[in-house]
Amino acid sequence: MDSKLNWVHRRLHLIISTIIVIPTALIYGLSPSTLLPQYLDIQVETIDLSNFMRAIMCLYLGISCIWILGILKGKYWKVATQLNLLFMTTLGAGRLLSIVIDGMPTGGYIFGVVAEFVLAVFAFLQLCRD
Repeated sequence: MDSKLNWVHRRLHLIISTIIVIPTALIYGLSPSTLLPQYLDIQVETIDLSNFMRAIMCLYLGISCIWILGILKGKYWKVATQLNLLFMTTLGAGRLLSIVIDGMPTGGYIFGVVAEFVLAVFAFLQLCRD
């Protein structure tokens, strides 16, 4: 049981990130003109914005594939964790920059910045333990 608990603990940041990022990606790009206004109060009124959101969806799904590899295959754990650290840190930094420049967003985005930095710290600590 101890090794199973260690397996989960070592991969928990990747599991949580995947559980959060895949649905987020689908909300962003599956049907931007329908889902974004419904979930995020973002109006998609141009083809360019739809194109941008679908590109972000595919980027998020691609990154999630690396995280899933890191969860399932030990030899990919380190690169998946490094990518998780980079992804969460830069996403959180971008949101923090927007808060400074643009002002306070809605509660969901505030939760997002906190969650991104928590996951980044968790990934960093996991890399330090390795």
